[in-house]
Amino acid sequence: MTAQKSVVVLDYGSGNVHSAVKALEAAGADVELTADRQKAMDADGLLVPGVGAFAAVMAALNDVRGGELIERRLAGGRPVLGICVGMQVLFDRGVERGVDTEGLGEWPGVVDELDAPVLPHMGWNTVEAPEGSVLFDGIRDERFYFVHSYGARSWDLDVYGAFARPQVTWAEHGGRFVAAAENGPLSATQFHPEKSGEPGIRLLRNWIGSL
Repeated sequence: MTAQKSVVVLDYGSGNVHSAVKALEAAGADVELTADRQKAMDADGLLVPGVGAFAAVMAALNDVRGGELIERRLAGGRPVLGICVGMQVLFDRGVERGVDTEGLGEWPGVVDELDAPVLPHMGWNTVEAPEGSVLFDGIRDERFYFVHSYGARSWDLDVYGAFARPQVTWAEHGGRFVAAAENGPLSATQFHPEKSGEPGIRLLRNWIGSL
């Protein structure tokens, strides 16, 4: 019997962390909610949640040196999964209500308001996942639960050298936006797997299985 994979949910003051912990446990991980840097470095996987405004999430992450922690894990090829605003802050910048905030800069691009007649985008939506996606293996035709008004509306990362091409999943609300991305050890979803029922658990199980 293989040992359970260990996952740390980074506890930096973001809301809705307990449902993420429960969903990861349901997906088969050994989960700990903590801001302890050594535990976050040592875990097989690190999940970065995010609820609220881009600027507030960045300020809270900066308070616990979360960006440095994420960068150190990625430099060692250790997996990180961002969820909702935890995905948005991986981009260069976020612009919300005229406030331009520097993100973590792991991916080029700007997160801004969706071009849609109704905001927030709230509820279940289908996604366009690419062939070969690890996260969406077996669940490419499922629907996932979104709650957001902002997103990355383009994907600007070039492929360098021997690196595999990033797997980008799209969704539509008014226009297209990035619903998920898989880029080496760094993955993220704009939707909430922990609120997406069995398909969300399956996605988390797929991620845990890749650790």
